[in-house]
Amino acid sequence: MQDSYGRKINYLRISITDLCNLRCKYCMPEEGIPKVCHENILTIEEIEEVVKAFVSLGINKIRITGGEPLVRNGVLDIVQRIGKLDGIKDLAMTTNGILLKEQAHDLKLAGLNRVNISLDTLDEDKYAYITGRRKLKDVLDGIQAARKEGLQPIKINTVLVGGFNDDEIEDFVRLTEKQDIDIRFIELMPIGNAIDLESKYYVSNQLVLDKVPELAEVERDDISSPAIYYRLPNGKGRVGIINPISCKFCEYCNRIRLTAQGKLKLCLHSNEEIDLKESLRSGQDIKKIILNAIEKKPESHKLESGQYVHKNMYQIGG
Repeated sequence: MQDSYGRKINYLRISITDLCNLRCKYCMPEEGIPKVCHENILTIEEIEEVVKAFVSLGINKIRITGGEPLVRNGVLDIVQRIGKLDGIKDLAMTTNGILLKEQAHDLKLAGLNRVNISLDTLDEDKYAYITGRRKLKDVLDGIQAARKEGLQPIKINTVLVGGFNDDEIEDFVRLTEKQDIDIRFIELMPIGNAIDLESKYYVSNQLVLDKVPELAEVERDDISSPAIYYRLPNGKGRVGIINPISCKFCEYCNRIRLTAQGKLKLCLHSNEEIDLKESLRSGQDIKKIILNAIEKKPESHKLESGQYVHKNMYQIGG
């Protein structure tokens, strides 16, 4: 598939649940989240059918997200159904890692290739503060379990929050020195709960390069990747920098998103959604709907002009 700007769209991020076992301050509202009726969530069979349609149209890279995907009943069934489809070159998952230790083996057997793990601090007390749960050890154990099972390359996604974890930049970078792990720093984005936080706690990823000047940029193996990668001298892993605010990468965007409620999002930072769930349930030709939608994918986001998305990431898909 190509959009109207000539970009090849081959990457689908699909959320399988809006539920999460953490309460991160920049994602979840303090008062809790509204419960979504079960019938409003795509079933396992519907997920498989929608993914088949996307794959037939040229999608060959799929990432399973949430909420937290590992809390979804039937997650292994979903991975297995997607993993066996012809045409998929890469099947990955983004997880907070809490349940990964107990599920890594089965996920690998089901067909999952690799994982990204969200982790914003290496300090137990700070982890409890930002997530509302004292589960850092579970995450660290999950990372090691993923390595043992071969769910690699492992990428750790770290949202850089001023005054919270910017003093841990060097600690995260040093993890890549002797381990084949990628650490990716992501700028705090003004989405949902983080809109009010962004102006106070945003720091540019340039801080990473300022604090660790020995990092050297490495050749990009995928121009559509949002990350620019660096490496320590003789480091085994890489350090990625993702700058959706200070240096947006819309020109090479090859991705679309599907929420747990079956809404197709052409751009993370757009409020526009196309309801594939209702189209699917009413027997419409969703391939045609998808192709028509791709033609409307915007050229770029408009964060710089204050056009924000008010849904939280757990509702959209991480």
